[in-house]
Amino acid sequence: MSPYSPDIHDVLAYEIKKEIADRYFGFRKLIEDDKLDFAEKTRQYSFILEKRISFDLIRIYIVLKDEDLIHRFLALTGLPTDLFYDPYLTQSDTIQQRVFSGVRIHGLTHSGRFKNLVFDCYERLEVHTAEYRTKFDELKKYRDTINEEIETFYRKNDLGSIMGFLKTLGDANKAGSMEGGMEMGMAQSMENKMRIKPQLPPEHYLPTIQPLPHLENIRPALKDLIRTAYEKHGKDLLQLLSQKGTKAPR
Repeated sequence: MSPYSPDIHDVLAYEIKKEIADRYFGFRKLIEDDKLDFAEKTRQYSFILEKRISFDLIRIYIVLKDEDLIHRFLALTGLPTDLFYDPYLTQSDTIQQRVFSGVRIHGLTHSGRFKNLVFDCYERLEVHTAEYRTKFDELKKYRDTINEEIETFYRKNDLGSIMGFLKTLGDANKAGSMEGGMEMGMAQSMENKMRIKPQLPPEHYLPTIQPLPHLENIRPALKDLIRTAYEKHGKDLLQLLSQKGTKAPR
């Protein structure tokens, strides 16, 4: 045997490993980049939920105030019973003034302004919920695409076969004098570490919100809730909101 043969085998082993690694990690990086993008979109879409929908709901909770009226509202709209609801929200004057800062209150009478306040909040809630649901559906499709990429990746890159092949590069009985293979335990451990986990669905990170009924479809029932709330505390709330930062007709 030529004294140069081991060197040639070393070079071949290195080139084979490099080609496998380049192909594997190149495809893997594309998938990992998509997963990072998915995480970033999830954070962006949570802004709609936390900064828009939460404020729309908190305003309605504050206006209705009474816990029974709030639960009736949630049942009427099909919203989850615990979505951004905390009894403290309806008791804090500071929070009430803050969430209504800059909100225009319109109407000719106190009861009319109170009613319009809820209707306006609900219409904004409809818009923001529809936007959130659109983004949520986009995430679901994106997640399916990523998982399809992962399935394709594993069809083209059988980790068990790759690890077995790399092991033979150090097995004199199978590959002559090539060196650089892997022990069985190390190969299995590496295979486990190299596996890409499927992308979890968006509902793992964000709540699912059903479509809201249109205002016109629930207007009579909602007016009943508003009327009861106004009789209990409507004038006090309007007086509080008119003290600072809330635009109201003169």
